[in-house]
Amino acid sequence: MPSFSVLDLSPILTGGDAAQALANSLDLARHAERWGYARYWLAEHHNMPGIASAATAVVIGHVAGGTRTIRVGAGGIMLPNHAPLVVAEQFGTLESLYPGRIDLGLGRAPGTDRRTMHALRRDLGNRSDTFQEDVVELISYFGPPARSQKVSAIPGAGLHVPVWILGSSLFGARVAAELGLPYAFASHFAPPDLDEAIALYRREFRPSVTHASLREPHLMLGLNIVAADSDREAKHLATSLHQAFVALRRGMPTALRPPIDTMEGLWTEMERAQLEAMLACSIVGSPVTVRRGLEAFVARTDPDELIVTSQVFDHGARLRSFEIVAEVAREGLAAAG
Repeated sequence: MPSFSVLDLSPILTGGDAAQALANSLDLARHAERWGYARYWLAEHHNMPGIASAATAVVIGHVAGGTRTIRVGAGGIMLPNHAPLVVAEQFGTLESLYPGRIDLGLGRAPGTDRRTMHALRRDLGNRSDTFQEDVVELISYFGPPARSQKVSAIPGAGLHVPVWILGSSLFGARVAAELGLPYAFASHFAPPDLDEAIALYRREFRPSVTHASLREPHLMLGLNIVAADSDREAKHLATSLHQAFVALRRGMPTALRPPIDTMEGLWTEMERAQLEAMLACSIVGSPVTVRRGLEAFVARTDPDELIVTSQVFDHGARLRSFEIVAEVAREGLAAAG
């Protein structure tokens, strides 16, 4: 059976603020630790009114400092926004503060719009894609310090910070396979390439003799789950995610809105079809529905890990959603037996 982890977008709620979102994230992480989740990852997004984790390394430190055993990491750091050395120093610092508990997931997308890319000081005139080279450079900073090395990450050098490749297309799968790194596929929002990406990663994986400890592929898959004590309640809670999707597609992202009785009249048929396609890897329902959905997804994909995200407005209901998933995981899945 796969292990289960949490992907937190640290949602800012309508009527709330980033301070409350970050407090909720720490509270959820503490519960996730008690419920047996393996990892707690936070994502880098910029210029998004509904996401509080833009300074991802800072939030990771906040969560790691308030928990004791759960691994805490980035799902992920958007590497085009940063110099590899800076990321190595940040995560070397985190690993020094919380040894053995820090993960570093790296993504190729900027996690924002083009205007914000300029504000992040990206060199938009350079059209070459250096993601793979930047990953290799970043990993080198975690290697043992060499006398001939002119630039070192301090802290960072000689520390074991697991590096993951994140992806929503075949590109990331190929990079992870070539570099011999663990791979996390964003099936929770980009499912079309899921099966092909899994096959490519497993087929082309080559252990690295220089910087990776994996001897065989290690696959994590993202999954949207909105769980509640009844199917009806879960479907009601899921309308917050649906509203967020429509607002984002229209170029007007907002704070996470409260659930509503129906989306009828609030979206077009095209938007509804787009949402259904984007959220194809989702489970919404009661514990029984969640179990059946998980069994089917695991039987289809056979992942090593699942990372669950749950965009629920009410914090108590969000906790309950993750608690139900943990209960199902503890009981075991028939498809994994």
